[in-house]
Parts: sequence; structure tokens; C-alpha cells
Amino acid sequence: MTVSARLPGTAQQQLDPIARFHHVVATAPDRVAVVDEDLHLTFAELDRLTARAAARLAALGVGRGTRVGVGLPRGADLLVALLAVWRAGAAYVPLDPAHPLDRLVRMVRDADVTTVVAEPGSGVAWPAGVHVAPVHEAGGDARAEEVTAAPLDPAYVIFTSGSTGVPKGVQATRGGVAALIGGLEETGIYADRPRVVGWNASISFDASVQQWVRVCRGDTVVVIGEARRTDPVKLRELLDAHRVDDLDLTPSHWELLRETLLAPAAEKRTLRLFMGGEPVPDATWRELGEARARGGLEAVNLYGPTECTVDATAAWIGGPGPHIGRPLPGFTARVLDEALTPVPDGVAGELYLAGPQLAHGYVGRPGLTAQRFVADPFAAGQRMYRTGDRVRALADGTFAYLGRADRQIKIRGYRVELGEIEAALAGHPGVRAAAVTVHHAPEAGDRLVAYYVPAREAASGADGLREHLAGLLPSYMLPSAWIELDAMPLTVNGKTDTRALPDPAAALAAEAPQDGGAAPEGELETLIAGVWGEVLGRERIRADDDFFALGGHSLLALRLVARLKKQLGVVMPVKEVYRHPRLRHLAEHISALSG
Repeated sequence: MTVSARLPGTAQQQLDPIARFHHVVATAPDRVAVVDEDLHLTFAELDRLTARAAARLAALGVGRGTRVGVGLPRGADLLVALLAVWRAGAAYVPLDPAHPLDRLVRMVRDADVTTVVAEPGSGVAWPAGVHVAPVHEAGGDARAEEVTAAPLDPAYVIFTSGSTGVPKGVQATRGGVAALIGGLEETGIYADRPRVVGWNASISFDASVQQWVRVCRGDTVVVIGEARRTDPVKLRELLDAHRVDDLDLTPSHWELLRETLLAPAAEKRTLRLFMGGEPVPDATWRELGEARARGGLEAVNLYGPTECTVDATAAWIGGPGPHIGRPLPGFTARVLDEALTPVPDGVAGELYLAGPQLAHGYVGRPGLTAQRFVADPFAAGQRMYRTGDRVRALADGTFAYLGRADRQIKIRGYRVELGEIEAALAGHPGVRAAAVTVHHAPEAGDRLVAYYVPAREAASGADGLREHLAGLLPSYMLPSAWIELDAMPLTVNGKTDTRALPDPAAALAAEAPQDGGAAPEGELETLIAGVWGEVLGRERIRADDDFFALGGHSLLALRLVARLKKQLGVVMPVKEVYRHPRLRHLAEHISALSG
């Protein structure tokens, strides 16, 4: 089965994002471009700030073909930095300050980054030889000479999980971003008139690209801070206060926010949801379809690998069963078998994608690039990307998503190679063998489960291994359940037999709270227990309960940290919840922080 869509038809749709930005500055300079808490920037102000920052980068030798690290939290300053990098002609590399230092250093080296835009005193020890440039600098109003980017110029490098334990950097192009914007406009997913857009995704997640880049087409971008994005009430207040039209989120995030988002808006308007990052469950598809029929809420299901510049197919949510829709304009989608032969409609095969949104490949990984970006046997001189996703073409030309052909998964919107977690776990001296799987529970959603065989006389236990991984991996890659084994089950070929691993449901039930157990003691433990109860939807919390055994995961941990900050004034990274998963131990840690 092959489905193709025509290229965007107008010159405007094929314009580089920065060319679009200049047009908006010239025609609507006083329109609000960015809203970040109490800060509002007009397009004229954003133009001045990004021009100055681009000039400073140019003075440091930044230009076409270079890559600039950006180590700022989500906010107006981050958007200024990203636009400035593009105006200087370079590509940006997201470096989330919340990620482990070793991971950040590896990204900097792999992407050949010599300049990082970050705040001095951020606490990150960047490698020697890397110049740290603040996004703002006192004095001067210099403007660098404008750089005109070519469609094949790099736009950004986003690192995704790697099966060998080494993250791989996907380098997308400026032309790919232009095609993404044009394709979403031509399909009507991006409206004709300027919209107000909620920026919800982490900069390390490629969905962030199609959120912040909306400013280049004249939309207003409203930054959603961490405390708001996991608090349904506060998020609703923000959406209503700024009359947000479009919100991007994963199906897992929807589950946290659904009751609030399903409620009618304070002022009558239709909120458009951009769903992506994970398959949409049947129940969510039905619920959103019914909401669209009632009015006030509509949703689009967007599918696309990072290697295809965010989104490759789209479907309005509604009607029978979940599907990923049709290709965006410019894409050709083919369902092929192992011999690269098209399969008939209704037959499962692997999805291959071709078109102007294809990335260059993986930075510094020519062998891997050749494996995944293959010659298109149906179009001479063209490439297609092997997604690793199994799909089936439906009679109406849409595609049903059937899952991965390998061990790569999406969890809460992030692409994760289970092998990378296994490699990090196996690197601990107290582990002889390790395996990681995904367990789905209707109440808790997808959870990463770590199985491990301890080395002889190892004394670390799950708590020590949790802390070990927290120093190596982002929080979304940390398992929330741990199962110790005497030996790994093996196939006849001597490989780990994942199908023979113990059912995690039994182990999780054993860790779940039992009748009895010590009640929280003192004001602090009692307060934390109350917050746990709110976040986890449980009435009874014991002092020795484990947050993750009660159904916690990375998104709920984010919400927990935000609530604790609000009620206690304590600023704590999400990883501390993984390091201190038991209520009593978390209370001791918070007490030590409070001094």
C-alpha cells in the first residue's frame, strides 16, 4: 500500500520560518508574540531581542553549519535563544538542565557543540572549551547581518534514546520545518487566522518544535510552566486567562487533565488539542470524539518519528476506532514487507516515509543513518525512512497503528529504547543481568519495569539501583517498579526471554499497600501523605508506602513535586522522588533540604 500527498501549493507555505517571522514583524509589530507568567513580548520586542542575541552569537563564530547548545528552561528566554540561533544561521541542540551531567556532556561532544546559550551560575559544569553565552547581555544594540538559510541547512539536533545505551542525535533541516508548518496549514490543522498556542512540551521532545515555532507564523505562544502543566486547575486558569486556542499533549497527560479540559471554557470557544507521542487508546478516542460532537473541544491525532520532523500523518479524532490518519502534504507513506515489497490493504507491514521533512540522519553515526534512511526503490535518487512501526492500511486510505517492530517504545510522549535503560542498569557493579519491559495497567497507564539479577554479595538493592539510574538517565526513563530475580529466563538461543519474565502485576501487588503499617508521623509526613493522596487518588497512605508501588510514574512525580513546592516552598528535582520513593524517606529528605 502506498499513499502520497502533494507538496504544499503556495510559496508562502514553503518559506523558511525566519522569513515568515520577518514578515509578521513587518506587518503586525505590536501583536503579542510570547506570554511567560507576567512577561509579554510583542513581535517588535522579540525581533530586537533575537537580533541582539544573534549578533552576539555571530561574534563568537556561530554561523551556517554550526550547532549551538541551548541549556535554558522552557520560557520566553528559551524562545529568544532558539530564534537567535536560527537567525545566526545555526542549528540548536536542546540541553535540558534537569538531565544528568554525563548525558549533557555526551550530547555536547557528539554534536560538536562549542557554544552553549545558558545562564551563568546555572550549576551545570559544561566541558572545557565550551563557551557559555547568556541569552541577554547589558549594553549595545548590535544587529548581525541577516543569514539566509537554505532548505538543507540544519535546524536542530534532538537526541533520542539509543538501543546500545548511547543516545543518538537526529539532525533535522530548515526545509523540513518549513514543510511541517506548510503541511499543517494546508490540512487546516493550523488555522488561517493567528491563534494562541500553549507551549507544553519539553524542549528535548520534538513535539516542542511545532509548538514554539508557531510564533514564526504570527501565533501567540503562551509558556506553560512545570507547576501549571501538571495541575489541572492551574492549567485551566491559564488557558482561560489567555484564551488559549491550541494545546499539545500526550494521551498520558490527557488522562491527568481530562476532567478539567472536558469542562466548558469560561468564555465560549473551541479548544483544539494536538495529541501525539503515544498511541491514542480506544476509550480516549471515543471520549474526544463525543466531546467534538458536543462542541467546545476538538482533537487531532498526530503521528511522526523525530527523524521525519515531528509529524508525518494526521487524523481528526472522531468516528470508529483510533488510527493515525493520512500523510501530511509532501509525504509518501508506504507499507512494505521485509523484502521492501508493498503489502495489500488490510495486511500488516512496516511503515516507510519519504518526503521533504526527512532528517539528514544521525549526527556522527553514518552506519546507523544508512540502516534507517534507505534508498527508495520506487523513486530514483530519493530516500525513505524505515520507521520500525507496524501499520495496516485501511479501506479509506488511513493507517491503523499496530505497534513497534523492535523494542523501542513511546512512554508519556518520549521515545525510549529499552536497551539504553538495560545498558545503564547492567553497568552497575551490583547487577549481573538486567531486562526492562513495559507494563500497562488501566489505572496507572504504562510503567517501566526493571528486572535484575544481583551480583554475588551485592548489597545495593532496588533503592541503590534507582539512585544509580537517576544519575545517568532522564526521569522519564527511570523504572517505577523493580523485580529481583535469581536468574534471567533465556531462549534456546541464549537470549533473554522477555515473554518468560514474571508477570509484574503480582510483584506490583506485593509492593502495594497492605492493611496495617505505620501511619504518617508528625506534621511533615502527614502533609506529604495528603499530597500523595491527592496526586495518586488514594485515601489511605502509610509511612512506608512506595510512591511508585501505589501507581506513581514520571508524570505524577512531576505533579507531586509541583504540589510540594506550592505547599512547603521546597524546590526539589523530580529525580529525588525516585531516590526517596518511600514517604518516610522523602519526608526525611525534605526536612534536610529545609534545614
